[in-house]
Amino acid sequence: MPAPDTTHVRAERLARLRAAMARHHVDAFIVPSADPHLSEYLPGRWKGREWLSGFTGSVGTFIATNDFAGVWTDGRYYTQAEQELAGTAIQLMKIPSGASLLHIDWLAENMDEGRTVAVDARVLGLSVARLLGDALAARGVKLRTDLDLLDEIWTDRPGLPPEPVYEHVAPYAVLARADKLHATRNAMAKLGGERHFISTLDDIAYLFNLRGADVSFNPVFLAHALVESTGATLFVADGKIDASLRARLEQDGVRVAPYDQAQQALAALPADSSLLIDPRRVTAGMRAAVPAHVRVVEAINPTTFAKSRKLEAEMDHVRDTMEQDGAALCEFFAELEATLADADRAPLNEVHIDERITAARARRPGFISPSFGTIAGFNANGAIMHYRAAPEHCAVIEGDGLLLIDSGGQYLGGTTDITRVVPVGTPSSAQKRDFTLVLKGMIALSVARFPRGTKGPMLDALARAPIWAAGIDYGHGTGHGVGYFLNVHEGPQVISPSAPPEPHTALEPGMITSNEPGIYRPGQWGIRIENLVLTRVVGDEGFGEFLGFETLTLCPIDTRCIDLSLMRGDEVAWLNDYHRSVRARLLPHVSGAARDWLELRTKEI
Repeated sequence: MPAPDTTHVRAERLARLRAAMARHHVDAFIVPSADPHLSEYLPGRWKGREWLSGFTGSVGTFIATNDFAGVWTDGRYYTQAEQELAGTAIQLMKIPSGASLLHIDWLAENMDEGRTVAVDARVLGLSVARLLGDALAARGVKLRTDLDLLDEIWTDRPGLPPEPVYEHVAPYAVLARADKLHATRNAMAKLGGERHFISTLDDIAYLFNLRGADVSFNPVFLAHALVESTGATLFVADGKIDASLRARLEQDGVRVAPYDQAQQALAALPADSSLLIDPRRVTAGMRAAVPAHVRVVEAINPTTFAKSRKLEAEMDHVRDTMEQDGAALCEFFAELEATLADADRAPLNEVHIDERITAARARRPGFISPSFGTIAGFNANGAIMHYRAAPEHCAVIEGDGLLLIDSGGQYLGGTTDITRVVPVGTPSSAQKRDFTLVLKGMIALSVARFPRGTKGPMLDALARAPIWAAGIDYGHGTGHGVGYFLNVHEGPQVISPSAPPEPHTALEPGMITSNEPGIYRPGQWGIRIENLVLTRVVGDEGFGEFLGFETLTLCPIDTRCIDLSLMRGDEVAWLNDYHRSVRARLLPHVSGAARDWLELRTKEI
């Protein structure tokens, strides 16, 4: 969250942008939250929306005109955006659930005929570009995609990250690179694509069994890839792949080329060839480089499906990783409770939570980094869904209330993501009620059974039903896919009311998805309980295959926050069974205070 004295800096940057717009005769300029790979988390070079506005959320679109500036974002970030934009001339434009492209409607309504809207095609998704172009054309508004005005005004703009690329190897890399390339080529052939261009970083990291550190929290690297019937080219910056790795790639038919030659390679595709691209995972700039004589096939990247369906051996590694992560959390929570019980201790604040939970994970084998920025919010800060504490603005944890901790780790054998809420002092009856409603929603989704082919968005209401029954709702999706030592947010599966129930959102065996309902009371407290679940086949009684979930996350849910009068018998049984499993699987990995804490917090209720 920007410090108050940055307000004048943002005003000066906005003035520079408007001056550049005037030089190029542009009436509105769009800065999406994207890079040339349409990543969710961005390298510093492409954090233009944050640089201009000061809004640090991971989702948002900035638009400036001569007399208006605004940031469009969804309900997860309303409170955060209000705080970060306070004191500026930049308006918060709230996006209701399911209206992620509302800024396009705003432009169509507010741009007069003959006006010009500009956006850099190199960071604009192809599918969004088409919607934007059609909406503006219908109003007689010109769209320019050849301008990167940030380059003109951002004088100290970061360059490309220099971190090296490394290999994800056996036993954690279960399927060899050559086998993944072979499977991808088979999928290309079925779709009618002789060549396949990939820009999304997690797809590339998965396909080539490579990892990097170019994006905070996600073990990926900046690259594009062109897969052909007998070879592949990996476009990556010079110096990031050493000679020995380059040689191993060449043995698998993979050529390494400079990062900035990807567009040239597309432009040089031969006549009468065919190219497979995913319009939701490639930019308009890259699509524009493809010659007109090339037949373009549009379909979801085959690797997007492949990496979402974990193999049995990968699932085993994930289960082992969950035990290590759970043991680290036992050590952390045992230390936290001891600290809070010590009347003579130094003040404990939210930043300390981040430091201590990361330190606990770092002591575990296979740990690489956090999987996202830890969210540790006490009382009112817990109601900011994607809150991030900083030394200059964090709460001291004292008195009575609730502490929400959403955290995760990147391990060689998997990616974790967990949210727990713990009481500080004595929780109120209202807090216990909210906690119990969220728990009931999480349990309802955990025990769901559904026919194979069911779209993920259709399951969202199961988790919301107990919360809706109390007249409450929450402004985020209930579940997102999770990668295998890859991005903590992964598609194609999603459990959210804002996602259309399209065929590719169907849950399939081997998919790992979060289960995280919540309740947020601005200015008071926030509650979210999150486990990761694995989709499994659970039976076939003559009506086709039915699927269900195996809970992967191993960490006690704090029973001190539960109002037992609101719990049904089957819900209590589920929680006791879960805690028995947590205790049995984590006890071999902990000792001392952590062991004592685990046994205490998994007692039956």
